[in-house]
Amino acid sequence: MVKITDTVKYAGVNDYEIDLFEGQYMLEKGMAYNSYVILDEKIAVCDGVDKIAVDRWLDNLDKILGGKTPDYLIVHHLEPDHSASIDVFAEKYPASKIVISQGALRMFPQFSDIPSERIIAVKEKDELSLGEHKLTFFMAPMVHWPEVMVSYDEKDKILFSADAFGKFGTVDADEGWSCEARRYYFNIVGKYGKQVQAVLAKLGGLDIDFICPLHGPVLSDTIPEVVKLYDTWSKYEPENRGVFIAAASIHGNTLEAAEKMKEILEAKGCPRVAMADLSRDDIAECVEDGFRHSVLLCMASSYDAGVFAPMSDYLHHLEHKAFQNRTVALVENTSWAPSAIRTMKAEFEKMKDISILDKTVSIKTRLTDENIKELEELADEIIKNV
Repeated sequence: MVKITDTVKYAGVNDYEIDLFEGQYMLEKGMAYNSYVILDEKIAVCDGVDKIAVDRWLDNLDKILGGKTPDYLIVHHLEPDHSASIDVFAEKYPASKIVISQGALRMFPQFSDIPSERIIAVKEKDELSLGEHKLTFFMAPMVHWPEVMVSYDEKDKILFSADAFGKFGTVDADEGWSCEARRYYFNIVGKYGKQVQAVLAKLGGLDIDFICPLHGPVLSDTIPEVVKLYDTWSKYEPENRGVFIAAASIHGNTLEAAEKMKEILEAKGCPRVAMADLSRDDIAECVEDGFRHSVLLCMASSYDAGVFAPMSDYLHHLEHKAFQNRTVALVENTSWAPSAIRTMKAEFEKMKDISILDKTVSIKTRLTDENIKELEELADEIIKNV
C-alpha cells in the first residue's frame, strides 16, 4: 500500500509490458494507470484503470479498504485507459455512486451500462463532502477531452489532476519527470494550450502540496517547476533557446548535410543544438523537440514533386498539434527538380505565427564546398533568431 497522506492511498497499477500507448506512442519504461483512495467517513476512489490492469487494481483496492465499502468512484476522465474498470467496480460495490462531470453525461453510455440513478453529475465548483475531506470540482474541458474535470482536496491540499501533469512511464521508472512529461504533453495535450491556460488560471489560487495525475508519479517538491513548465508549454513559448534540426534523408546525403550543419552551429556558439533522423527516430520525440526549441531547421529531400514522406509526416504532426510561434529555416536536397523547400514552406504557412527565414539552401545530391559556405551563412541567420 503506497501512502500519499495518512488518509489518501495510491491504488494504481504499473504496466511494465506495454510498448505502445494509445496505439501510437512508443514506450520504453511502461505506463502507469493511477488510482487513489480517500479514506474518510465516506470513502471515495478516484479513477479506475485500463482493462489490462483491472484485476490488479481490484486487489489493490481490497488491501486498502480492508473490508470497507467505497461510497463513490470519481471519474475525472472517461478515456478507456481509466474507464474500462467502471462496470466491474459498480458490480462489486453495488451501493456506490459514480461521480462524473456534467459534460460526461452525454458520453457516459458509450463507456458504461450503469443506470442513471447511480450517477452523480457535478459542475464547476460543486463540492463533495466525505467527512474531514471535501472535494471541489473544476471543469477542464479539452485537457484533453471535452468532459474532463479535476478536483481539489482542501484538507490534504491535493489536486487530482486527471491527465494533466502526467507522463509516459511507470510510477517507479528510474528517470526524471520533465523529459517524458514533455513528450506526453505536446503529443497528447499540446493542441489545447488555450484550454490548459484556462485551467491553470482557475487553479492559480489553490494551495497545492500534492498533484496526483492519472499517469506518472505523484508530484510534491517539484510542483512550482512543473507548473512553470506547463505554463510555458501551453503558451507555445520555447522552453530552450536553440535549434532542433529535423532531417529526412533518402540515401544519406541530406543526413550528412544535417550533421555538418549541427557542427557549424555548435562551432558558432549556438546555445543548444539537437538533431533527429525523421526516418528512424520516434516521431513523438521529434514533435516534442520541435516545440522545445526556439528555431526549427528542416532539412529534407525533394520527392515526387513534393517533400520526402518522413518530413511530410512530421509537418502534418506539427500542424495537428498546433505548432506555432517559432522561427523556421529550410534546406532541401534535389537531384533534378527542387520541390522540398516550396512544399515545406507551404505547410508552415498554414501554421500560426511562424517566421520563415528568407535564406535557404538547395543542395544538389552531394554536399559541396559551396553548399558548406551557404550553410555557414544560414547558420549566421539562424543564430540571430535563436
